[in-house]
This record gives sequence, C-alpha cells and structure tokens, in this order.
Amino acid sequence: MTTTGSVAFKTAGPSLIFEDMMTQTAQTALPDPFAQAAFYEDTTTKRAVAWVIDVVIITVLSVLLTPLTLFTSIFYFPVFYMVVGIAYRTASIARLSGTPGMRAMSVELRDAQGQRFDFGQALLHTLGYTTQIVIFPLQLMSGALMIGTARGQGLTDMVLGSAAINRAALD
Repeated sequence: MTTTGSVAFKTAGPSLIFEDMMTQTAQTALPDPFAQAAFYEDTTTKRAVAWVIDVVIITVLSVLLTPLTLFTSIFYFPVFYMVVGIAYRTASIARLSGTPGMRAMSVELRDAQGQRFDFGQALLHTLGYTTQIVIFPLQLMSGALMIGTARGQGLTDMVLGSAAINRAALD
C-alpha cells in the first residue's frame, strides 16, 4: 500500500482499490501516472464511450423536455440542447464527480488535490467542455491531449489541473 497525503492506494492483483480517507485534512495530489498507472489505464477510451452514452441521454432528455416548453424549443433546439447538456453535466459531475456515462464506464473526475469535484469545479469543467464543443478545433486539441498525456487529460483538465481516473471498486 502506498500513501500520498490523505489518500491511500492499494493494488490487489489486477483489481485496484482506492481508499479515500476524507477524515484527514492534508491536501493530496492526483495519482502518479507512472507509479500508479492503473488509475489511468484505458480512461481515454472509456471517456469516449461515456461521451456517447451521455449524448444519447441528453438527446432523450431534450426531446422529453420539449413539450414543457410548449414545443417552442423546436425553433431553438440546438441552444435548448446545449442548456440541457450544461445542466445535466454540471449536476451529475457535482453530485457524483462524473456523468452517468462516466459512472457506467467506471471513470470519475478528480481535482488537482485528488478530491471529487464540487459544484464550482463541475460548472467550470462543463463550461470548458462546452466551449471546446462550440470552438471545434479546441475539441480536437483536447482529444489529442487525452491521447498524448500521461494522465489522459483533455484541454479543460489541463487548465483545471484535474484528471479522469478509474473509479474505485468500493466507491
């Protein structure tokens, strides 16, 4: 078992157990991508699949919410879809430190101190992601960074100092 600040990491064969010791007050950092590579294994691929899951969920939610707008959202559906997506992503990341797609793929976001996201961090991450979608070359850069960095961090992750890690089996 390796201890870094208030976070202990253990590997038991191929499975990874992450123990978050929230009672301690020391600041922690993200797991080392070389010494604890299992935390980042396949996260880029998992995030891509999670993105597809989330896009489907946001599309279904947007369609289901359309009658509540008295069908006026049909005239501005891309903006409506974006607002639903921002609400969906921010709320789910703030509550669970990952979207339902990320949770389904056993991935979660952690901040620079290794802690789960709070509402402010979730909102900033979502706004960064939304900006990347609107300015598409930024999304391409983000994808390239996810593939090319040791922690698999996208552009928004690099700015915030966050990373997506494999979620613990006990989480």
